[in-house]
Amino acid sequence: MKNTLFIFLLGTLICIPNLTKAQSTDELNLGEMVQPVPFANRFLDSNYNIWCGSVCKGDNGKYYLFYSRWPKKDGHYAWAIESEIALAVADNPNGPYMHLKVVLPARGKQYWDGTTTHNPTIMKFKGKYFLYYMGTHATVNIKLPTTMQNKDWWEYRNNQRIGVAVADKPEGEWKRFDKPIIDASTDSTAFDALLVTNPAATVDKKGHVVLVYKEVAKNGTFKGGKVRYGVAISNSPTGNFVKQPKPIFEKSDGQKDWMIAEDPFLYYYQNKFMAIVRDVVGKFTGDAGAWALLQSEDGIDWKESKYPKVIDSRIKWEDGTKATSQMERPCLLIEKDKPTFLFGAYPMDPKRNWSGNVAVPLKAVVR
Repeated sequence: MKNTLFIFLLGTLICIPNLTKAQSTDELNLGEMVQPVPFANRFLDSNYNIWCGSVCKGDNGKYYLFYSRWPKKDGHYAWAIESEIALAVADNPNGPYMHLKVVLPARGKQYWDGTTTHNPTIMKFKGKYFLYYMGTHATVNIKLPTTMQNKDWWEYRNNQRIGVAVADKPEGEWKRFDKPIIDASTDSTAFDALLVTNPAATVDKKGHVVLVYKEVAKNGTFKGGKVRYGVAISNSPTGNFVKQPKPIFEKSDGQKDWMIAEDPFLYYYQNKFMAIVRDVVGKFTGDAGAWALLQSEDGIDWKESKYPKVIDSRIKWEDGTKATSQMERPCLLIEKDKPTFLFGAYPMDPKRNWSGNVAVPLKAVVR
């Protein structure tokens, strides 16, 4: 086992022999690996809006895409009211993906996640699959389509909490729990006093589960205050998670910004935590809406990597044209220690009348 490194990727133990300097965290440059995107690499459904997208490879060699969907006819903002987490499968990482089933359907307003499941992120650990997600519910009924101008919409949005479901295999039955694993703080002055959502998780070399999440503070309005990211740590994939006291993904000159980073994808590589985030206002890359690569020794204190830009705010299609919308909800697939594809949610038009998931190919760079 000489010159062999063990890493956790999406919670899976991987053995990597003889890593080169070009593959180190300090030298990793995902941006130079990004290739134009074939139109065939889009996962679309004519009847549904598709959002999010978390990919893993099963023990059977197939690729599984966990994604959020809701009826296209109900408009973009129906995500907060009737999104459900579904599963698609493909023989190749770039697809074509075929819808297989809904894994976390609506189960009744009496549950914390009874009306809506959203923001899936999949992690395999010790032979089991853990699906982290946002769930919400509300007592009010809303006529769809709707917008954020409807005050009742905010009840669904503000009841967002974070949970986990467990299964033995992606196509298996998923066990849900009656309580969230991350709840809003009871301290009205806390950064996460209003809601928590958008989970991402990984496991370090000691078996600690590190989970980062979006948090919104209270300010006396429906919308709430600043949107930031927090981190919680546990000895088990299902908790108990201990919240850390301060927000992460911060910038010294960003204190007045409503939101700085969003939609993290988290993984553990070469004894460091790595995160791909959407650079909301351009603090990390200088390109608002681009994706940025951050790194951390402990999952709590974060900084930009040497090459922070992962992808431009507008991807390039195979015919040379640029996308008309930004991609969101990053996911990175690594196989045999090599990054092979980035995945992201993509609005098919700037008004978000329809959306899907896109697989962005990555080319190995020889130095």
